[in-house]
This record gives sequence, C-alpha cells and structure tokens, in this order.
Amino acid sequence: MAFRVGTASGNASSGMGVAEHSVNTFLELQRKKVHRYVIFKIDEKKKEVVVEKTGGPAESYDDFTASLPENDCRYAVFDFDFVTSENCQKSKIFFIAWSPSVARIRPKMLYATSKDRFRRELQGIHYEIQATDPTEMDLEVLRDRAN
Repeated sequence: MAFRVGTASGNASSGMGVAEHSVNTFLELQRKKVHRYVIFKIDEKKKEVVVEKTGGPAESYDDFTASLPENDCRYAVFDFDFVTSENCQKSKIFFIAWSPSVARIRPKMLYATSKDRFRRELQGIHYEIQATDPTEMDLEVLRDRAN
C-alpha cells in the first residue's frame, strides 16, 4: 500500500491543506457563536481538511458526540459553556482529535500526521483532547479540563 506524505503544495509535513471554509466556519463558532460544534474530515481527493457538519447553538454535547462516526477518524471543535465556582458564565473551545480504536490504520495515520498543521490554523483553541474511545471525551473530562 502506498502512503503518500507531502505534496507539491509545500506542506511536506502532511500533504493536507486546510480549506478556507474550514477556518471561516471555526471563526463563526469562535467569534459569532453561530455553531456549538464543527466536525471536520480529511477529503483525500482534494487533499484538504473540510467541514463535514456543524451543530447549531442549541445543540447539546450528546448531539455532538452522536455526530462523530463510530469507526472513522475526525477532527472537531466544541464550544463548551460552563459556570465557574465563582458563578461566572464561561466558554472554552475544545479541539478534539477523534481516532477510535476500531478505525482502520490508514485513516489513523493520515489524521495523526495532519493534525498539527490543521490545529495551527485554528487560533484560539483553549484545550486539546486526543480520544480513541468515547469515555476519553466524556462531558466530565471537558468539565475537569475547563475548571
């Protein structure tokens, strides 16, 4: 099996570019609160990370986790709202690298080698979670990290 890393686009680290729409959708989540979450996938034909799905501001964390495929990798950002012990309303943006243990090796490698480049494009991420199992990104994990 041939696994090509790097292209003529100058990104020798992964070969995956980042669609402008992906960055703009992240900025809508971050600045305008238009989305609760954004799920990104690698489009191998286009050799870039694209938006797969967005969740509206009223959607829950359960809606978000249900949107992730059980057996394939994805990148996601989730805007986590919470109340501090001082009773202050806060919001933190989590970057989640979803790589389920049951996923095939090729997607796992592709997502792992492309993650840092993609993550750098998203300015303003507060926390990053690498999850291979739903329990590793449980809502309690987010609460613990955010506080």
